[in-house]
Amino acid sequence: MQADLSPVIAATAQWLTRSFPAPGGALAAALCEAQARQAVTVAARLRYPTEMDVALVGLTGPGGSGRLDWVTGADAEGSGEGDAWRTWVDEVVASWAACLLADPEVAGLAVTALTGGAVPAEFRRLVAPDETDRRAAALLRHPDLLLPVAGLHRSALLSRLDPDVTLVG
Repeated sequence: MQADLSPVIAATAQWLTRSFPAPGGALAAALCEAQARQAVTVAARLRYPTEMDVALVGLTGPGGSGRLDWVTGADAEGSGEGDAWRTWVDEVVASWAACLLADPEVAGLAVTALTGGAVPAEFRRLVAPDETDRRAAALLRHPDLLLPVAGLHRSALLSRLDPDVTLVG
């Protein structure tokens, strides 16, 4: 049985970086991947907060990238055996991560909810990206480009962050 969320985090971060690639070379790609991993890690920990939740997703699987591919227009219909990682993509985690990447305020709230206060250094690129981070993840952080993915489960994320807030519409 899967003891942690690493397959979900790795696959979902890979899906995000392939769908919203870094413009530039190897450094930009590495910085973009770091930001995607941080966002996905926060989203996954919020989505699966208990050991039982983690065990259940390990047992049943997260659902795959099919709907995400369709929503972004990157339908992976012709995928081959090399795309088995796509089965470990979690749609809700990807949507929540997109929300975090597109909205620094929501990212700050999510990290605070997860850590109970101070922002640890491991999430600095997500919460306080510098100019190099922003350039490297220009597509990954673009609110308009992320909207189709972020919009899928944004209300659930906001409800998770503040259950007392009533969402309209």
